Amino acid sequence: MSVTNWAGNITFSAPEVQRPSSQAELRKLVADSPQVRVLGSGHSFNRIADVDGPSGTLLSLAALPASVEIDTDARTVRVGGGVRYAELARRIHAQGLALPNMASLPHISVAGSVATGTHGSGNTNGSLAAAVRSVELVTADGTTRVWRRGDEGFDGAVVSLGALGVVTALTLDLEPAFEVSQRVYEHLPLVELDFAAVSGAAYSVSLFTDWRGPHFTQVWVKRRVGAPAPAFPWARPATEQLHPVPGMPGGNCTEQLGLPGPWHERLPHFRPEFTPSSGAELQSEYLLPRDAALDALHALDAIRESIAPVLQICEVRTVAADRQWLSPAYGRDTVALHFTWVADDTAVRPVIARVEEALAAFGARPHWGKVFGVAAAELRARYPRLDDFAALAEEVDPGGKFHNSFVREVLGGRRRPTPGRAR
Repeated sequence: MSVTNWAGNITFSAPEVQRPSSQAELRKLVADSPQVRVLGSGHSFNRIADVDGPSGTLLSLAALPASVEIDTDARTVRVGGGVRYAELARRIHAQGLALPNMASLPHISVAGSVATGTHGSGNTNGSLAAAVRSVELVTADGTTRVWRRGDEGFDGAVVSLGALGVVTALTLDLEPAFEVSQRVYEHLPLVELDFAAVSGAAYSVSLFTDWRGPHFTQVWVKRRVGAPAPAFPWARPATEQLHPVPGMPGGNCTEQLGLPGPWHERLPHFRPEFTPSSGAELQSEYLLPRDAALDALHALDAIRESIAPVLQICEVRTVAADRQWLSPAYGRDTVALHFTWVADDTAVRPVIARVEEALAAFGARPHWGKVFGVAAAELRARYPRLDDFAALAEEVDPGGKFHNSFVREVLGGRRRPTPGRAR
């Protein structure tokens, strides 16, 4: 039976997924394999996790012990590479602690999310990678290497695209647990939008549009309990539980009607006990300087007649600048424009090209795990530390064991894996 990603748009080249159940088994698999890639929760929409052919090893860490080691005094947690955010959040909340932020989906793996620069929302909230204090990975010869914050190369080793090794554990910063109240508002006009005021109205704000008109259909406003209640005069409050995608059940989503609840039950958009959608979709995302948000939105509004027929929903969020070399939020406060498309690659690809053309003037960086068509040469211009990352990958994995066609293209056409070259 073929192995596919969550959405079903990618069939992986490996005939099966290897699922080591111990660190010793994992190290041996890595050392003995000519090429290795790791499949996290399968929520990427391109070939970032694929191997180049049937001889490559596609790994899942789901069978490894789901280690979550909490240091309440230091306010840190060491989490195993196969753990997903829903499980991590539940366990650290039980100890009175919290992550600063979460992505919209709690179903995704911690290591895979960090490695691709995945994020949540909020003007002052960094990407998920910003919370990483140390990263442990198994390198090409099966040995373990650890980078800690402040080490040379640390900022390149966190958002690594799986190109340095198999991440077996991350240590994350925590803070005291907090509660969040979430409300949804409907029909926010794009005309005369004060984006800075709207995005800064609460701890986390997400705007949704179907691009069928110059407006946002929903705005999700998440306030930390204890902070001043946000005034949101720009749109009307919803009176029932809503799903961002029209026609989907609102019960799959986190509580929205202002009832306070634990951070991990409000910051994601979707409840972990429900699948957020059927998987019949494609996704793209582009991240650009936050001060260009309004101009970028108007550029998209100008082509909405092309976007709307193949779009399920578009989400607009903000992310604080971080230091991770390959993070789409590297070095700049960011606005993220996320597109959930219909599951029709032939129809969607030309529209993605139009979106990328409209956003090119803003230096838009594509999310590494989504569908995009930005050429490698242009990526180098938009990710200023890409050459530094390529040098780090050469030092850590000189034989290219953890590279695939996706990574080689990103790094500028580096060679295929060379058996025996590892240190």
